[in-house]
Amino acid sequence: MATLATPSTMPEQKPAPGDALLGTYKRAPMELVRGDGVMLYDADGAAYLDFTSGIAVNALGYNDAGLMQTIRDVTASGLVHVSNLFRTAPGEDLAEWLVARSFASKAFFCNSGAEANEGAFKFARRWARAISAPPGDELGVFGACAKHEIVSLRGAFHGRTMGVLAATDRPAYRAPFRPLAGGVTIAERDVKELDAVLDGERVAAVIVEPVQGEGGVRMVDAGLLRELRAMTRERRIALVFDEIQCGLGRLGTLFAYETVGVEPDMVTLAKPLAGGLPMGAILVNAEIAAAIKPGDHGTTFGGGPMVAAVARYVLGRLGEPALLAHVREVGAWFGEELRALQEKTGKIRAVRGAGLMWGVDTHESANAIVERARTAGLLVLTAGEYTLRILPPLIISREDLSRGLDILARVLTSV
Repeated sequence: MATLATPSTMPEQKPAPGDALLGTYKRAPMELVRGDGVMLYDADGAAYLDFTSGIAVNALGYNDAGLMQTIRDVTASGLVHVSNLFRTAPGEDLAEWLVARSFASKAFFCNSGAEANEGAFKFARRWARAISAPPGDELGVFGACAKHEIVSLRGAFHGRTMGVLAATDRPAYRAPFRPLAGGVTIAERDVKELDAVLDGERVAAVIVEPVQGEGGVRMVDAGLLRELRAMTRERRIALVFDEIQCGLGRLGTLFAYETVGVEPDMVTLAKPLAGGLPMGAILVNAEIAAAIKPGDHGTTFGGGPMVAAVARYVLGRLGEPALLAHVREVGAWFGEELRALQEKTGKIRAVRGAGLMWGVDTHESANAIVERARTAGLLVLTAGEYTLRILPPLIISREDLSRGLDILARVLTSV
C-alpha cells in the first residue's frame, strides 16, 4: 500500500522563486529591491523610470523622507493595531482632515478600494431603506426594500470582489464567476438611457468614476455628470464617485469631483491614501451618515493607528497647493507632448487624460510596448489591449517626464 510522503522522504526540490504565490498575476521577470524618488531598481542593479506609481499608489514616489519617518515614529509607539472598539487619535484626526476639506459629514476607513466600493453599496441601500421602507420596517425585518438597485456605467471598473464585480464592465473578469450579485445594472454613458434606467422607486445609487482608469483612461463628460447629479437629486438616488484611481491629487485637485463642479453624496478613496500601506475610505454626506447605525458595517483593520497616521502625512503632502499646481502644470505640458508624439510617430491613435493620468491608444499591442519599454528602462501600464496607461508619481519633474517621453518615442518606433 502506498504511503504518504513525510518530511524525511519528500524530495528536496524547492519551487522556483515566486512559484509558491497563487497565479492571479502575470508578473514581470525582474525582482524589484529598491526605490528612490521616481526610480526603481532591480536585484541586478538595473534602473527603471517609473510611470506606474504602483498603479497610482505611490503618489509621493519612493523613499520619501517624511513618509519613512512617520512610519518609524508610529511603529516606535508600539500602537500598530488596537481594533475599532477603542478610540485612537490618528484615525479621528484623519477623518476630521478629510471632512474639513470635502462635502462630507463623516468618513469610514477600510483596507482597499474594492472594500470602499462594497461599503458604499451597503451605505446606499441602508439609506434607501431609511427613506423608502414602509413605516416600522426601516430595519428590514419584514421584507426586502424595493429601492435597492445599484447602477454603474459602461466601461467601469469598481473592483473584483463579488459585490462590485457585478458593477465592473470587464467581461473577462466577470464571466468565470457568474452568477454575479443581483440588483446591479450597467448602463450606457448616455443621458437618455440613464433617464430611463434611473427609476427612483427602485434605484438606490449610481456609481461613477469621473475618469475610468481600467476602462482606458476615459474622461466621463462633465455635462453628463451634471445631468446625472440633477436626475439623482430629483429622484432621491445617491450619487457615488469612485475616485480610487483618479482622486487625491492625480488630476491636479485634491478630489476629482472638484474638476467637474459636481458634488456627489459619497466618494470612495484608496490607492495613494496611505502611501503604499493598505487603506480605503468612504466619505459620506450628512443625510447618508444619519442612516448608518452601529452594527450596519464594520472592519477589523480599517483606520488603525499606524495606517491612519501615515495617511495623515500623505494627505498633508497631497493637499499642498504647490504640489497640486505642479500636477496641473506639468500634466498639461505632458499631454501636449504626448499629442506631439502622436503627430511625429504615427504610432498613436488617440491621447486622453488630465493631470498625471493619461491614456495612449496605440496601433500595436499595448503589452508588447510595455515589455519593450521595460527593457529600455521605463515602466508603463496597460488599460486594455491597445491602450497604454501612464500614472507617474505626482512629484515627478518635467525633466523626468521628458526622459520618459524620449524612451517611449524610441520604443514606439523600434518596430
